[in-house]
Amino acid sequence: MHSANNGGETALVIAVVAVGLVVRQQLRTRPVRRIGSLIVPALLGVLGALGISFGIATVLKYHALTTLPVILLVVSLAVAAGFGVARARTVRMWRGPQGEVLRKGTATTTGLWLVSVGVHIGLSLWIDHAAGAGLLGTASLYAYLAIGLGTQNLLLRGRTAGLPRSTAPAPQAGE
Repeated sequence: MHSANNGGETALVIAVVAVGLVVRQQLRTRPVRRIGSLIVPALLGVLGALGISFGIATVLKYHALTTLPVILLVVSLAVAAGFGVARARTVRMWRGPQGEVLRKGTATTTGLWLVSVGVHIGLSLWIDHAAGAGLLGTASLYAYLAIGLGTQNLLLRGRTAGLPRSTAPAPQAGE
């Protein structure tokens, strides 16, 4: 197996920073936006696709990509969606004074983010070990975050319909 220790250490630092920023945002009270809640997951998705392409290239540099790392990658991304579902259930949502829908993550939301990242790190190490070379698992971080955050945000947007309407005016489009 070819060592990619520097790549792994760099990826860990990037993971800590990215997750720190995401968790920080989750703990702030902020409005649920119709489009805005999907912009960050979309950007992460683009970075994720590039990262997975890079990861595949790092494996192919040494040998053919086998089935097991691909299956583990798919499992990892499915796990990200599962954590997104779980986190969406822990976010508090309510209508603000002007009728806008507000959201704020809880301590449980933070805990699920941390567990989710730990699971991704474990799965990414397993993917890289199964691949025998390269950084496919490590490079899948952005895709993992995109799917988890995207799933969570889509479910939160769906929950807004179930919130009681207030007598305040409805929020303007794009808010």
